[in-house]
Amino acid sequence: MPSRVISLILGGGRGTRLYPLTKSRSKPAVPIAGKYRLIDIPVSNCIHSGLNRIFVLTQFNSVSLHRHIYNTYKFDPYGGGFVEILAAQQTMENESWYQGTADAVRRNIPYFTEGNHDLVLILSGDQLYRMDFREMIRTHSENHAAVTIAALPVAEAEAKACGIMVIRADGQVVDFEEKPKTREKLDRVRTDPNWLQRLGLNATGRPYLASMGIYLFNRSTLVDLLNSSESADFGHELLPQTIRNHRVQAHLFDGYWEDIGTVGAFHKANIELTRDEPPFDFSHEDGPIFTRPRFLPCSRILGATVRNSLICDGSVISPGSVIENSVIGVRARIGENVTIRDSYIMGIDFLENPSGQFSLDSSGPPPLGIGANSVIERAIIDKNVRIGRDVRIINQAGHDHTEETPTHVIRDGIVVTHKGIVIEDGTQI
Repeated sequence: MPSRVISLILGGGRGTRLYPLTKSRSKPAVPIAGKYRLIDIPVSNCIHSGLNRIFVLTQFNSVSLHRHIYNTYKFDPYGGGFVEILAAQQTMENESWYQGTADAVRRNIPYFTEGNHDLVLILSGDQLYRMDFREMIRTHSENHAAVTIAALPVAEAEAKACGIMVIRADGQVVDFEEKPKTREKLDRVRTDPNWLQRLGLNATGRPYLASMGIYLFNRSTLVDLLNSSESADFGHELLPQTIRNHRVQAHLFDGYWEDIGTVGAFHKANIELTRDEPPFDFSHEDGPIFTRPRFLPCSRILGATVRNSLICDGSVISPGSVIENSVIGVRARIGENVTIRDSYIMGIDFLENPSGQFSLDSSGPPPLGIGANSVIERAIIDKNVRIGRDVRIINQAGHDHTEETPTHVIRDGIVVTHKGIVIEDGTQI
């Protein structure tokens, strides 16, 4: 069955809620867990599901995403597999940017209809989860569906930010409400948890079935729907219309799934990886997440104290430093007596000092990395940042949101630095 499926990963949005992490990169290119990119999640899930014909639809700030995909995913020439970029482009028919998720797929109909594929799997490029799509294909086939939507039980607070479905006992979707906010709409799409329990879902406290943004279409149905409609978005427009006229099936899922849509969610997902038993494991033996291979040396921890943290390849942590509940990215340089708690340090793209040592030269701008005696708590330090000595990044005023400054912004209570900036000695944030 997998050979009949073509996969489309949507990676073209502006990612405004993840700003400034998306200031110079697309959302699927945002580094996660120190050494991966968000795009690695859906691509790896496809590969483990036997789906190796993958298009990635891109549009906004896509250079680093293109570079990552080119350097990471290479298949042998005999299996017919590929991960190929479909960048937004002007054509004789369209001169504008993609207007939404459905419009992005519509513009690329000629590419995913070239082969003999019967099914089209549509995925988001900004979610953290592990799924065997062969099970979803089986649900789709056994129920003779035109469209199948992956569904996850969620609580009311989460339901207000998701597309919520109502299903019959056989799993057919009969109603769909995108981001219900009012009590009337929430009550209309609420599902009895006891009924979900009988379907095999432990849904206590989670009486709503949310769309995971994972769709499986019969190719002919998808092409007909897109050609007969001007709908720009799947959730808001196309799916509610489809439910009225086609067999739409829910594929029930109850594993870990996190929509990396906001700075708070992104920070939480990364810090949770440092637990003794993290909710998501990148090194799962049956489905490891793939990423770009790097030929870096082992990290060096020189008399530092590290608790419940991830330290990626090529890092150097100097004596006296304390790192707790944090993720330290590739090639990171941490000076002496630095304290880092509940933070994500994305690391460095290149080694400034050929010896790989952290520079102690006090002349000129601070070296790449984090200077001596600095304290960083509940922060995200983007790549290639130069932080001087005795810097405190701790959100001293306790702000939830702030206006952007040349060095940082605060979102959801998390201090997020811009990529490649300099924070001078003694700065307090």
